Amino acid sequence: QVRLVESGGGLAQAGASLRLSCAASDRTFFDSYAVGWFRQAPGKEREFVAAISWDGVDSNYADSVKGRFAISRDNAEKTVFLEMDNLKPEDTAVYYCTRSEFTRTAATSRGFYAYWGQGTQVTVSS
Repeated sequence: QVRLVESGGGLAQAGASLRLSCAASDRTFFDSYAVGWFRQAPGKEREFVAAISWDGVDSNYADSVKGRFAISRDNAEKTVFLEMDNLKPEDTAVYYCTRSEFTRTAATSRGFYAYWGQGTQVTVSS
């Protein structure tokens, strides 16, 4: 069974940076599929944040985070990262790591992702 564990969330002031990490337990297929980050704020739907292709070459970002967030992956360590710079209060949400079971490309739709972590809270104060 695939298990994803996020870390690195917390409280930050506006303009600060945080780095999220997500470690995968599956040892055979992590480097075969796209991985991504979604987030969910209170009272809102879970939304796409960033995704990266199986080989780390291609990535996609939500317009709201483009230029501020960067996704990367280390297939040898089976880990995906989300570097978040210039944080804003509207970035406050639970952030979820996810791995696809269907595509190698940096898909932005939730339907392409099959495995989810438990989430890590990011709170940005103004």
